[in-house]
Amino acid sequence: MATETKGAEAAAGPGMPQLDFSTWGNQIFWLVLTLVVIYFVLSRVALPRIASVLAERQGTITNDIAAAEDLKAKAQEAEAAYDKALIDARAEAQRIVAEAKAEIQSDLDVAIAKADAEIAAKSAESEKAIAEIRAGAMDAVKVVASDTAKELVTALGGKADDKAVDAAIGARLKG
Repeated sequence: MATETKGAEAAAGPGMPQLDFSTWGNQIFWLVLTLVVIYFVLSRVALPRIASVLAERQGTITNDIAAAEDLKAKAQEAEAAYDKALIDARAEAQRIVAEAKAEIQSDLDVAIAKADAEIAAKSAESEKAIAEIRAGAMDAVKVVASDTAKELVTALGGKADDKAVDAAIGARLKG
């Protein structure tokens, strides 16, 4: 039982030191002193460093935004220059195509004129040859017809008169 009495006395004792009212003044003093030290350390050392880091970050962000806007403006200028160069290149290509078409057309016109001249010359030459052949054929027909008529008249027992035979053949050939 004696041990039970000591346990009860210990339980009835002051308990936790934080809850002992006799040491509260001491605890409050140290609490206030610690808070003041922490406040000064934070306000003089830590917070200025944090503020400088935040200011540096804000400056970096501002500079990056300004650089991005400059790059965007340069990109827009480059795009405008590219579009202008593209339009100029297309116009130049169309001009070159038009010149090439005109040159090809002029060469084609010269070649057609030359071919037409050659065809006309060959056609005239051919017509001349045909006319010569026709004239030669007509002379040959006259000779053959004259000889045949004379032979027929002679075979039938008559005498062939050259002038009469030629006149009959000439009349028959005319129409």
